[in-house]
Amino acid sequence: MMNRVFEVNDSWVQEGMDRQILKPEDRYHGGVRALENGLPSPNHNSGTPTTMAIWAAALCNPQSPRYRDQELAARFTLAARYMLRAQHEDGTISPGWTNFHSPPDTAFVVVGYTQTYQLILQDGWDELQPAAADMLLFLERTLPALVTGGCHTPNHRWVICAALGFLNEVLDAPQALKRAEEWLAEGMDATEDGEWTERSNGIYNVVSNIMLIHAARLLNRPKLLEPVRANLKMMSYLVHPDGEIVTEYSGRQDFGQRADMSGYFLPCLMMADLDKDPVFQGMAQEALSLLKHPGGAPTNAAVRLLLDHGLQQPGTETKPMPEHYRVVLNEKFARARYLSGIAGAGHNGVVRYSRLHTDFGAPVARIRDGVTSVTVSTEMSSFFSLRHGSVRLLGVQFASYFDPGFVKMGSLETVDQGYRLTGEQEKGYQGPVPAAELPLSAGEAVSPWYLLPHHRRPQTHVQKHTVSVDVLETGDGWKLMIKSSEPEEVVSQISLILPSAGQITGGEFAPAGVDSQFWSGDDIRYEYEGDWIEISGGEFQHTAAGVREAVYPVGCRTLLLNVVTPFEKEIHIRLSPPKSKD
Repeated sequence: MMNRVFEVNDSWVQEGMDRQILKPEDRYHGGVRALENGLPSPNHNSGTPTTMAIWAAALCNPQSPRYRDQELAARFTLAARYMLRAQHEDGTISPGWTNFHSPPDTAFVVVGYTQTYQLILQDGWDELQPAAADMLLFLERTLPALVTGGCHTPNHRWVICAALGFLNEVLDAPQALKRAEEWLAEGMDATEDGEWTERSNGIYNVVSNIMLIHAARLLNRPKLLEPVRANLKMMSYLVHPDGEIVTEYSGRQDFGQRADMSGYFLPCLMMADLDKDPVFQGMAQEALSLLKHPGGAPTNAAVRLLLDHGLQQPGTETKPMPEHYRVVLNEKFARARYLSGIAGAGHNGVVRYSRLHTDFGAPVARIRDGVTSVTVSTEMSSFFSLRHGSVRLLGVQFASYFDPGFVKMGSLETVDQGYRLTGEQEKGYQGPVPAAELPLSAGEAVSPWYLLPHHRRPQTHVQKHTVSVDVLETGDGWKLMIKSSEPEEVVSQISLILPSAGQITGGEFAPAGVDSQFWSGDDIRYEYEGDWIEISGGEFQHTAAGVREAVYPVGCRTLLLNVVTPFEKEIHIRLSPPKSKD
């Protein structure tokens, strides 16, 4: 089973060598060019440390054709020297895209670089000792930055904690442990069902999980594994039939992007080893079958397996990932109670260089029935998405001119045969600032708008707009019942997002803009690779081609259903029968 990890790692060795800069006069001498911009970088993901981890795993693996390869060792040594030159005087690195002199990006590198350094020491080959000395110097220089530096995002805290733990392990640095405890004192940001603040199934779940697995060991804090266990078990319900991960409701850059389970291989394997859990073992096997790259510097699976030989041993019994289920994630999470505390938090709704992530813990319904995979989301522009075999309905959205833009569904309730979503908006007007609250500038020759205490203005003529959606399972597919009654005359638009691939037949259409069409009537069939869905419910009550602030994706096919309140709209989605296995 584990041979695949080393085979994948070895397959990337030459690719990295081809990108390394070898001209001594070049300012980036020894660095490895990043694919996205052709420049070397010291970052943990696409930068030189990732290639160094790949090389180290080959150089230190007796089964690798590159084991103790003299040329590769020389290349590795050049890369280690480049890393010292790329490091700032304050010990930090700049990753090459943003975040200059960044403690959290330095922490990402430290987690990977330390493991690569430990692997070289464990192997003991003399040819790599000069590089090991340079790597140790790099790590020593990072310590002051990480015991004083801050972060941007929720997951950065756990990355820094893991990095501090590794620095203590290598440098015996009690100040690192003290700083880690300060971060951990903020508490864990995961729901009971295992959802992290950033709701990032495609990227940052893995980051938080792997960093806390390391931190639990390095800081002797086994309770840090509890949210990791919950998140991994939650993820067993967030995988489509083809192994892709649900990213339809992500709060980060993986939103709507394709990602698979391969990134979960290492955290699932490590937790399977710790807990002897057949669920985690099954997830690890599924992830391994999709593995095409060993991972970034902090998550290189080959490096970790060589450091921890126990991970290479046959695991416990395996439980396959579920293919038939209906679950609501975060159904019991007391989200309203937490949100009610924002006013008293003291930050006035502003987090410098970051954001509040108030969608944390919003309920999500997941339904799998073999080749059919459905996601019902709250707090996102899209509230419904579906996959059926090769066919995808990427999203269904509702936008209105009440508060121009998409209406996000704020609540999800389980009803007979499905779910009821409700989205509410409130909009009014602001009266004059009371005289006692006016600033001195109000009586001067110029009274800037931005100096007025707008939070003191009384509200007038406040209106409310409510939209409800019943998402109901039928015998042949799904039915969406979308309804809104007040205020009257709200110009609204329902959008169905389909991929550009595949064929649409039937229906009555008119052009509405780039990649968008008005759908006015007659059923349509969308077919791709032998699978199909039939959809009924076209509507054309007005001619607006869009709603201000509601931006539709480029490169997809967006079907627009134009409605005006009050309305009740039924959209019926029928699914093709399962393909024969013969």
